Amino acid sequence: MHVGQLALEPGGCFSWAFAGLLAGWLAGLIVRGRGYGCVGDILLGLVGAFVGLLIISFLPASLVGQFQNGILGFWGTLLVAFIGAFILAALGRLISSPSRRQRQQ
Repeated sequence: MHVGQLALEPGGCFSWAFAGLLAGWLAGLIVRGRGYGCVGDILLGLVGAFVGLLIISFLPASLVGQFQNGILGFWGTLLVAFIGAFILAALGRLISSPSRRQRQQ
């Protein structure tokens, strides 16, 4: 996945799905108390990776350079996907109606 000069490259499709699953599950666990199901966690993590990459692209150039010099392997991708997934899950929790939040708990 590329945004501007940044690239997340954890490996093949299986690695992307696994990183997305872990990132989405962790974000759901922290924000919601449980995940969103296997497919929901993967989708949240994959979209979160894109959002996290957009956020990182706004960091100062010196920090972005560190990410480009090899930090963004699988673990870096997982971290970036988690940050983006956490933000998406937190926004979803804030936007959802109060009555729906009470029913889910």
